[in-house]
Amino acid sequence: MPGPVTRIVELVVPARLGRSFRWLLAASIATNIGDGIAIAAGPLLVASQTRDPFLVSLALLSEYLPHLVFGLFAGVVADRHDRRRIVAGVNVFRAIVLVVLTAMIVTGFVNIAFVLATLFVLGTAETFADAASSTLIPSLVQRDDLGVANARQNGAILLLNQLAMPPIGAFLFAIGMAFPFGVNAVGFGLGAVLVSGVVASTRADRPEGPSHVRREIAEGIRWLVHHPPMRTLALTILLFNVTYGAAWSVLVLYAGQRLGMDAVGCGLVTAAIAVGGIIGTVSYGRLERRFALADIMRVGLLIETFTHLILALTTSPQIALGTLVVFGAHAFVWGTTSTVVRQRAVPDALMGRVGSVYRIAIMGGIVIGTPIGGLLARTFGITAPFWFGFVGSALLVAILWREFAKIVVAGDREPEPVIG
Repeated sequence: MPGPVTRIVELVVPARLGRSFRWLLAASIATNIGDGIAIAAGPLLVASQTRDPFLVSLALLSEYLPHLVFGLFAGVVADRHDRRRIVAGVNVFRAIVLVVLTAMIVTGFVNIAFVLATLFVLGTAETFADAASSTLIPSLVQRDDLGVANARQNGAILLLNQLAMPPIGAFLFAIGMAFPFGVNAVGFGLGAVLVSGVVASTRADRPEGPSHVRREIAEGIRWLVHHPPMRTLALTILLFNVTYGAAWSVLVLYAGQRLGMDAVGCGLVTAAIAVGGIIGTVSYGRLERRFALADIMRVGLLIETFTHLILALTTSPQIALGTLVVFGAHAFVWGTTSTVVRQRAVPDALMGRVGSVYRIAIMGGIVIGTPIGGLLARTFGITAPFWFGFVGSALLVAILWREFAKIVVAGDREPEPVIG
């Protein structure tokens, strides 16, 4: 009879997902422990070097910008080379960069210019790691297990990156500025070792020969443009991230001004979303078995729409936090579902490039929505971005409602031919 540890492992990572997926998940856990610690320590390091609001804002830009600049090229690399080796190599590179940063902090030579440059380099590396790692799961598990596998992978990221590790990162930073970044370096190094345990083929079936970057980027974009369901999904992600970015750009100010919450209360806002995500992780497999994917996506976007409305109307911290728990569950479930639908529909040879377009849609939507939210709040008050989110989301739900039935079965039939 299996022991309790074996039963827990089987519950969390069923054996049917395979040894390679377990190695991949273990690597993700290792890297996200380090990343979660750095999420809290990074802003603290920036704040320790400057009080200039513009320079502080550049820190966030340094993380977002590489995804927009290098995302498509990273997709080409993921489709041309062994994806497991890309992830392992990038993790080793990130570990080296963090060792250098740690040494600079310890020796006292660190400054804001070096910190911003390091963040940009790490953001660029993350762009290539994300492009490759997002394509690994379809080559490791059966089609029917994509939902469970993605839920486990995303759940590990959520639990460690957003909920459990950031407080530890802040604590380690208080003990010594260099500690969190040293731990992050160890996490990436361990992640590189663990991902090497993946033994399945992780290279797309691509022709040999010289790579023509522009042509291959265009090939991925053409496939998406001429595949109506996947094109609609990409536009949905872009537009909903505009409304999301507008509202969430002022969430900290909203918590203080509208809900009367202090700094601890503002932390609870983030925690509430993460708790909802954990609920979504635990329940995803059951939801996928009981409900059609199209209905899951429709109900999820209704939840997002009414989240904006409730936050625009309420002044109660309890109601707001409860709403954000539900929103967090929706965000995780919807994100996992859309990933599964895309992985089923996109050919393996195009997975990196098409996936990069989706990540650019996410980042681009947030980048567009964030200043809109700030301007609306400054002009019309702190609830204006949430009203914008509600009206915009409601219109999008009405327009897209029927399309989800086509989106979720996009992988069940041959895609539209690529023209050009």
